[in-house]
Amino acid sequence: MTIKHQNTLHEVIASLDRIYPLGSSDRAALEALPFETTEHPAHFYLVREGTQPTACCMLLQGYACRHKITSTGERQIVSFHIPGDMLDVQHLELDRADHNVQTITPVTIAWVPKPDLQQVIDANPTVRTAVLRSALIDASIFREWVLNVGRREAVSRVAHMLCEFVARRSAAGLGSPDCFRLPMTQEDIADATGLTPVHVNRMLQTLGTRGVMTRDKRDVRIVDWEGMRRIADFNPAYLHLGPR
Repeated sequence: MTIKHQNTLHEVIASLDRIYPLGSSDRAALEALPFETTEHPAHFYLVREGTQPTACCMLLQGYACRHKITSTGERQIVSFHIPGDMLDVQHLELDRADHNVQTITPVTIAWVPKPDLQQVIDANPTVRTAVLRSALIDASIFREWVLNVGRREAVSRVAHMLCEFVARRSAAGLGSPDCFRLPMTQEDIADATGLTPVHVNRMLQTLGTRGVMTRDKRDVRIVDWEGMRRIADFNPAYLHLGPR
């Protein structure tokens, strides 16, 4: 559903500024970008594999994921996304989508025409660097996810996913790192960690038994961050959240 411009690109600009400090002219150029704002329910496909997007998709509110689907219908989530994320900036250079982008909660999306965004990037070297660093950080996260699914034990996979979600959310100023509500279902977590929903539930219970977190359905409280990070084998360096 298309709605009128009552939103701005503030979340996206703030995210880029955290990645690489923007000047006032850079922010002004980004703020002047034309965009269409839409709202969508959970489980809505924003981008489908094989399509040719004409606009770049930016997440203003809510949560989303990227995923691939096998020929037999099995889904593998390859990343979760928070407000401020640019969900498909690669389509500035790649004409055809090679994966799906789907909402996991109700969302507000800004669609920026590719030529307009490309023009701002070409005219503003700092914006170009921020967008490039954003894409490189995505690649770093993908590498960590390969390690997580491929080599860590089940409880570590789930703990690592939680640690990453909280670290990114906290860096964006989206709430306390100690108490939060999970936007993703156990099925989503399963598809992100290569487990079954039943196994995910057991691993969440295990984290509770080990005394690092408590949980009431989707409401989570981390009570021992040192223990949680140790179980997860979590080192946030791959997120590149600190100053350059």
